[in-house]
Amino acid sequence: MRKIKVITMMTLDGVMQAPGGPGEDDSGGFKYGGWTVSYGDELFGQLMEEEMKSSDYLLGRKTFEIFESYWPQHADFWPAVNEGTKYVLSETVKTSDWEHTVFLKSLADIETLKNSEGPDLQVWGSSKLAQLLLNNDLVDELRLKIYPLILGEGKKLFENNAVSAAFSLTESHVTSKGVIIANYRRNGEIITGEVEV
Repeated sequence: MRKIKVITMMTLDGVMQAPGGPGEDDSGGFKYGGWTVSYGDELFGQLMEEEMKSSDYLLGRKTFEIFESYWPQHADFWPAVNEGTKYVLSETVKTSDWEHTVFLKSLADIETLKNSEGPDLQVWGSSKLAQLLLNNDLVDELRLKIYPLILGEGKKLFENNAVSAAFSLTESHVTSKGVIIANYRRNGEIITGEVEV
């Protein structure tokens, strides 16, 4: 069985839209594209390099189209994304010239993929897909990069209908620019009780 790992750059208020640059995704009138740019440092670069090693990818249509228009021409920077299989959930797009691309039609297709043999599946961006996976308890790991910003608008990772779930912190770092990098693994159900005073 493959693990599904959601990899997300997000603000303190949970916004994950267009971290890479203006015009990346300005849907809904979003005007803060590129909000991560001034927060890079050596530690962040090292950790990202590790995460960008060979994998397969599970992407939503919007993120796939952003990736497809950029990464084939920048293979020297992230060769793994060109070499790995891109599984794309889409009701509208069914073909691509980008090598190693497979289109999925439904949640059932994702469940079948998760239960197959192969590399773990990384979800980059893809807010709607990430929410669908969280809503159906299909996320094995959350790999969050939390930036010291509040944007007040934009697409968010978490909505009110995510399945309740407990996670364990497996790794964490704080960069020199204040970005919290925290990796969490799914860990059973939520335990409730009374606080003793």
